[in-house]
Amino acid sequence: MTANSFLAPAEHTAGEITIRAYRPGDGPALQRAVVASYEHLRPWMPWAKAEQSVEESEALCRTFAGRYLLGEEFTMGIWIGDELVGGTGYMLRWGPLEQGNAEIGMWIAAARAGQGLGTRALAAMIAWGFADWPWQRLVWLCDTRNIASARTAERCGLTREGTFRSDALAVDGSRRDTHLYAILRPVSARQGGPFPPVVA
Repeated sequence: MTANSFLAPAEHTAGEITIRAYRPGDGPALQRAVVASYEHLRPWMPWAKAEQSVEESEALCRTFAGRYLLGEEFTMGIWIGDELVGGTGYMLRWGPLEQGNAEIGMWIAAARAGQGLGTRALAAMIAWGFADWPWQRLVWLCDTRNIASARTAERCGLTREGTFRSDALAVDGSRRDTHLYAILRPVSARQGGPFPPVVA
């Protein structure tokens, strides 16, 4: 399977959460969520900006949508109703689509943080990834100081396979360590059986 032959599903619903590809017109929702969450995102997300115009945000949404259709990367929004409450995606940082490896990235809007939303969204991404996508291995990376992110991975059944020492720069320019978590496609997914329960 290659990016040219795989038609990526565009939307998944799990409870009150809808995870879907960005669309033209999503810019205002993205701008509101990111700007309102700047102080919350700044320690961990180098792309967060205190000021981001609607036009910039709309351009990002259109770029995300184009790359999604081309199978280059699968960046999505997390929605509750019409409210954008976070972002996620399957990132092809571990090789091309046909290798079956993807990295799940995620951010949660400040107004929704600490409510278990990240855990529910990650559980949904894992279930969806092994049901309707070709992933054989899903990876989650987090700064070792980001305890909430590490706990989210562990609650969803990912295994910490190791820690990269001084492998990246933190937002403040200091060296940082990174935990690597991963989960493999379960036999039950290949057989169409149920997924293991997730502890919220």
